[in-house]
Amino acid sequence: MTVTASSAPTVSRWGRRLRWATAAATLAGIDLALKARAQTALDGSPIEAGPVDLRLAFNPGAAFSIAADAPSWVMLTLTTLITTAIAVGGWVVAPRANLLTRLGLAALLGGAAANVIDRAPDGLVTDYLHTGWWPTFNLADTFIVLGVIALIITTLIGNSDEREQLSPDHHTDNRD
Repeated sequence: MTVTASSAPTVSRWGRRLRWATAAATLAGIDLALKARAQTALDGSPIEAGPVDLRLAFNPGAAFSIAADAPSWVMLTLTTLITTAIAVGGWVVAPRANLLTRLGLAALLGGAAANVIDRAPDGLVTDYLHTGWWPTFNLADTFIVLGVIALIITTLIGNSDEREQLSPDHHTDNRD
């Protein structure tokens, strides 16, 4: 039996949003758990692990310690506003976006949210991945970079779901 696109089960708008939000929350949770573990396991005892060592560091600024001298409330406010904008944009886009776009937005939101949550108590973001040639970073930073790369790729190749919606042969599905 062959399954065609028209007979394949579809996910509702709310289902796509829920999956997207769950993916973002899962990524944030993974990073926050690793940050908590790094704070206990790496305090004063870095681990040399090859190309990426585990070394505890704290960053009061944004990426590459930009604005590290700014008051912590300013950094928290700015990063919270940016994270909120990502969440709102993702919520709006998720129902009609392709899988790569949703994954990119989930990675971006998960990483940004984890860093905001980590920054909230003391104004510092916990970093634990150290290469020696790049500033120390964390998994949330990696999620953010990978999310941006995914969004750039989908921008360059286009969103097949959006092309399908614009197609004259496309029949609208009003299920929510």
